Amino acid sequence: MKIGTDAVLLGAWATVENYLNSILDIGTGTGIIALMLAQRSNAELIDALEIDADAYEQCVENFENSKWSDKLFCYHASLLEFTEEIDDKYDLIVSNPPFYSEDYKTQNTKKDLARFQDAMPFEHLLESVSKLLSENGIFSVIVPFKEEKDFVRLASNYNLYSNRILHVKGNPNSEIKRSLIEFSFNEITIKIEELIIETSRHQYTEDYINLTKDFYLKM
Repeated sequence: MKIGTDAVLLGAWATVENYLNSILDIGTGTGIIALMLAQRSNAELIDALEIDADAYEQCVENFENSKWSDKLFCYHASLLEFTEEIDDKYDLIVSNPPFYSEDYKTQNTKKDLARFQDAMPFEHLLESVSKLLSENGIFSVIVPFKEEKDFVRLASNYNLYSNRILHVKGNPNSEIKRSLIEFSFNEITIKIEELIIETSRHQYTEDYINLTKDFYLKM
């Protein structure tokens, strides 16, 4: 399965400077973000959650073949099931959730499940995060820029407050496409930054290279 830029951005950007004992990747797909965080952090436990059977199997294989296999574990379950069964709290939760809230759907049910917001409604995601996040934990997520204000508003209903935001543009002349947002239970001054990925096709900016170079074989 292809690795998307969104996953690479989130895996490289999420804060790991604070002491992290445990990490949860919600909707891990093939496990790329969890693997990136295993590379970046000293967390003793990294759990991942994936509902799609094929993606789950590939994630397990990827975890087992990595040098961090002793601390990576993937659950094949829905977020609702997982939240009800797990009593532990996580120091960092990350999610690259389904984006598409439009009514249009394809004829490919599996693709719809992976891509459409109704597979994991934002409010459902935030409610679960509020239950699974430790008192001083951080929740990092990537959403379309057009969804940012609504997502931040919904998060506040669960006492989750945005502390750090990165606006992502494909090139200097394009509109902001994505928002990476970090939340915590603490209200602090928001730090907002901007990242441009390319100056022209496959000509990556220095900022993007510096953020992601540890995860590409050629960059």
